[in-house]
Amino acid sequence: TVVLVHGAWADGSSWAGVTARLQDEGYTVDVVPDTLRGVATDSANLHAFLETITGPIVLVGHSYGGMVISNAAVGVTNVKSLVYVDAFIPDEGESAGQLSTGSALAVKDPSTVFNTVSIPNGGGNVDLYVKPDPFPKIFAAGVAPAKAAVLAAGQRPLAGSALSEPSGPVAWKTLPSWALIGTADKVIPPAEQQYMADRAGSHIVTVDAPHLSMVAKPGAVTDLITHAAGDS
Repeated sequence: TVVLVHGAWADGSSWAGVTARLQDEGYTVDVVPDTLRGVATDSANLHAFLETITGPIVLVGHSYGGMVISNAAVGVTNVKSLVYVDAFIPDEGESAGQLSTGSALAVKDPSTVFNTVSIPNGGGNVDLYVKPDPFPKIFAAGVAPAKAAVLAAGQRPLAGSALSEPSGPVAWKTLPSWALIGTADKVIPPAEQQYMADRAGSHIVTVDAPHLSMVAKPGAVTDLITHAAGDS
């Protein structure tokens, strides 16, 4: 079973091209919704889902989803490999904010990039939405403008506190991993992805793609996942 986990400002539809290709190749695919509430909460939800699956699992995360899969796979014995797609590969104690200091989202005036919405009874926490104008430029350069606009309209927000929440123990220290790096990524700079992937000992491939590489280059992402499945 291939389990696909989306990142922030996205939903499961971002995996559609990869899902169809994997299904055509005979894989069982689960696209698990990520609540985007915080690393501990999202990881616990995914961990519980993984425990319902019998047989070997290839666990794939995009962007913030890399934080989630790194934590959720700990203690799930049938997860055989991790695949990071333009994703965070944290060590214990690190946050997404710490690992993306060069991001195009890390601007001096966040109001130029984000709409903020108060979370009711959230103790001052807010939901962050990327504004429609910067979304295509930052996330989806190279994707057809009409498609990028649809992705921007359908984005799901990330709780602001999730950016500073530290990772718990991580599964890549005991599991083989693969990493796809989009060389045109403006959300997690390629150099930072390279650093994290090297540290994790990941098998690395690079593609000429933006942050949403599974939308821009679904074939390349599918190939990496099937390699991980075959080598696990």
